[in-house]
Amino acid sequence: MTARRIDGKAAAAALRERVAAGVAAFRAKAGRAPGLATVLVGEDPASAVYIRSKNRATAEAGMESFHHQLPDTISEAELLDLVGRLNADPAVDGILVQLPLPGHIDASRVIETIEPSKDVDGFHAMNAGRLATGLPAMVPCTPLGCLQMLKDELGSLSGANAVVIGRSNIVGKPMAQLLLGESATVTIAHSRTRDLPDVVRRADVVVAAVGRPEMVRGDWIKPGAIVIDVGINRVPTDDGKGRLVGDVAFDEAAEVAAAITPVPGGVGPMTIAMLMRNTLVAAHRRAGLNDPEGL
Repeated sequence: MTARRIDGKAAAAALRERVAAGVAAFRAKAGRAPGLATVLVGEDPASAVYIRSKNRATAEAGMESFHHQLPDTISEAELLDLVGRLNADPAVDGILVQLPLPGHIDASRVIETIEPSKDVDGFHAMNAGRLATGLPAMVPCTPLGCLQMLKDELGSLSGANAVVIGRSNIVGKPMAQLLLGESATVTIAHSRTRDLPDVVRRADVVVAAVGRPEMVRGDWIKPGAIVIDVGINRVPTDDGKGRLVGDVAFDEAAEVAAAITPVPGGVGPMTIAMLMRNTLVAAHRRAGLNDPEGL
């Protein structure tokens, strides 16, 4: 068996096209475009790349982009003051503070200062609680993108045995909640789970988000399973440039699974597309409109 490659780029392009149509419809109703504010503290190269990608996607969708580049010497109080001003700005529907932040700034405090209705990353405790209790919420972009790819592959997830490897607030926990919402039977595993390979072998669906290069081996995968690899890790190569790999040993798993996401080109593009989707949804809710259909 050779697994199908789940094309995250194609799925993301289709979603972003639907979002762009939704933005045009929102503009016609509300008389303005949705607005996304991004905040980058410092000069971390990887964070700068992510922010540029997000701002480019915002513009391509027809939304307003408000970028704030701050020095890494900024105080926590100054950053919180900026977040407060963005909370109060009627042109801003979504606020994204790029993580990680410098060590002298409490990231949790910054996240909790964001108005929950503008928390398009879905990290605020109120949104996490609403997701856990089945109420409408801003959902973290990466697990939401994973869920969409799984539904595209399987249709219904009802009754499927799903294993989520990873327990972070950003991916693992919300991913498990989303799968429960689709009536899957969910196990949350992690690097300290006993007999982890045996746990994974029982899964119809595997979502790997543990941050360890190629930890999940091919012989861990149940034949015919669907594998979503959230990990993105740079490993050394002989030429010194390094290469990107996921948390799953792709070549091994592809011999067993029915379908698998590559790294790169799998989950990453869907994360940005879902950020655009969340910003459009936030704009609708703030304007008193029903959530856009087809997203």
